Amino acid sequence: MAPPQGPRAPLEFGGPLGAAALLLLLPATMFHLLLVARSGPARLLGPPPYLPGLEALWSPQALLLWLTWLGLQAALYLLPARKVAEGQELKDKSRLCYPINGFQALVLTALLVGLGVSAGLPLGTLPEMLLPLAFSATFTAFIFSLFLYVKALVAPASALAPGGNSGNPIYDFFLGRELNPRIYFFDFKYFCELRPGLIGWVVINLALLVQEAELRGSPSLAMWLVNGFQLLYVGDALWHEEAVLTTMDITHDGFGFMLAFGDLAWVPFTYSLQAQFLLYHPQPLGLPMASVICLINAIGYYIFRGANSQKNTFRRNPSDPRVAGLETISTATGRQLLVSGWWGMVRHPNYLGDLIMALAWSLPCGVSHLLPYFYLLYFTALLVHREARDERQCLQKYGLAWHEYCRRVPYRIVPYVY
Repeated sequence: MAPPQGPRAPLEFGGPLGAAALLLLLPATMFHLLLVARSGPARLLGPPPYLPGLEALWSPQALLLWLTWLGLQAALYLLPARKVAEGQELKDKSRLCYPINGFQALVLTALLVGLGVSAGLPLGTLPEMLLPLAFSATFTAFIFSLFLYVKALVAPASALAPGGNSGNPIYDFFLGRELNPRIYFFDFKYFCELRPGLIGWVVINLALLVQEAELRGSPSLAMWLVNGFQLLYVGDALWHEEAVLTTMDITHDGFGFMLAFGDLAWVPFTYSLQAQFLLYHPQPLGLPMASVICLINAIGYYIFRGANSQKNTFRRNPSDPRVAGLETISTATGRQLLVSGWWGMVRHPNYLGDLIMALAWSLPCGVSHLLPYFYLLYFTALLVHREARDERQCLQKYGLAWHEYCRRVPYRIVPYVY
């Protein structure tokens, strides 16, 4: 057992009982969404149309396909990177190195999928395997999380995360004990954060588009928009992969079931919900409305990318001409808090852009069903919760300077609303 860390971080997610509930609720919600998306009523609320038996969930072929996918992405992770970046300083004053080649992995995956389709790969049959693939991903996440928990038992205290070390095995299994679990230079959390799940989301969307074309002669305009918007989002995340090294997931959260399941299963199988819905419930969409939706997505992306780029530029070089004129507040740690530009509008402008894009992804699905708006509802709750965690950490880190920042920038995500 690793030696104790001293004062423990406050428990989150309702403590052990909340963690135990989420261990069951998150997979159950994912399977509920997969089932209702293909049902006639497509009701978000209420029981699923049927409960699948084990024979509908367990498939050796699906497990093999899933493991092959993980192996492919791991192999692409190990390829020479266009850049190797250093992470944040750790407790022992060291910094880990990370390969910046996620966009390269996306492009190579696209080429391999394209070659496979040209050679006769039946990509359009993938939507029929979503249930067993999701089951395989969930099973993998549980086994992987168990491995991570055991591995953390022999990790030094300096390698443990601020949370996830409560002494309660269920809570620690869920939240994750080790901050940066690695084998040699292969970083499990960093690999899972942006690679298999995000790229898998794009491939599932593409497969749903291909199957719609096979069923109806051509993909619908709504399906094209959903695919295009979400491909832009994934491509942007992987192109700016280095920025993930300063996020809460990497710098603060341990790597346990919460992130492992979220990255490997929740992202590809629930974030593709709009495309799943459109395959089984085609929606008419004219050019005027499509243009309005494109404008909404463009506004959201402009805010999201502008805010993140401004923050990342300032962190790398506060003297950069693009940010040198921005007003700041000095903190006791020696760091500066931006109080003008995007970060003077609200405290989390990137979250605002995220939510506007989430709305644009749902609008091509029409307004007759609540189901396609699940992502928007879920993401709103997620970002509000994450924002509250950010606030607690920033208050602890910056003290009086954070109080001054909050006074100067009173709105958290939406100006004049919240």
